[in-house]
Amino acid sequence: MIFPEHCKYVGHASTRPCGDRVYFLSRYLLRETGSGYEVLEVTPDPTGKGMMRDIISSSVLAPADTVYCYPEKVQLHDRTHLIQLAFDSGYRCTVFTGLDEHKTFVLDPNLSGLLKIHVYDASPPRPSLSLSLRELESAGLFGDLSVLFCHHVQDIRELGSEVYPCRAAGFSRTLDADAMHGGERVAGCLTGLQFYTECYGKNFTLENICPLEQVNEEPFIARCCRAEREGIGTWNGKSGVIVHWGASPAMIARSVNELVARWRAK
Repeated sequence: MIFPEHCKYVGHASTRPCGDRVYFLSRYLLRETGSGYEVLEVTPDPTGKGMMRDIISSSVLAPADTVYCYPEKVQLHDRTHLIQLAFDSGYRCTVFTGLDEHKTFVLDPNLSGLLKIHVYDASPPRPSLSLSLRELESAGLFGDLSVLFCHHVQDIRELGSEVYPCRAAGFSRTLDADAMHGGERVAGCLTGLQFYTECYGKNFTLENICPLEQVNEEPFIARCCRAEREGIGTWNGKSGVIVHWGASPAMIARSVNELVARWRAK
């Protein structure tokens, strides 16, 4: 797969105001033909001076009949998303236009080189870890990490419990707002277990909804309300990172970067 690290390495040629010279940083050229773009690899003269340089060698990487131009503007730094779009296009090469009008391309897209990170979260209420990762990814924050997030979000409504943790999730009977009488089937975690036991005793059944209980793949990132569990570690024999239930997007982003760095350093 060829996916330029930055759009500054990709030139776009529709006219020739400077003859056959190219911008000194150009490594690839999108050249317009009568039937669309063709993609060339070029080598500017390293001994030249100035912004525009003579080409000392060039070769066609993808002729126009193998190139697809994605019709919508995209976030060029969301590299995993672009690889997926290119793979789904069915073409050997896909050209993308960024929100700022810069262009890039993906040639021979291949998803196998992406590191899969498994995301464990629960809903309702809002699965803030999973959604924050999607939002950060769409902004291009993880573009240089070459990661693919695989989301595992448990819908706790499917448990059919009598009692749920909090009113914020929209449930009618919850630990934070209703008195318990014993014998209830409660959807909760270690925190809910402690709360019920301290206030009402042990006569209840707990359906554990902690995202950590879902962990069965690595590397992983999971959300948990227990501050003492935060950080890089191992859970269910799997390596990953745990972030607090109320972690900020900045903290989530730092956790992903630390996880990737440690995983690849193994």
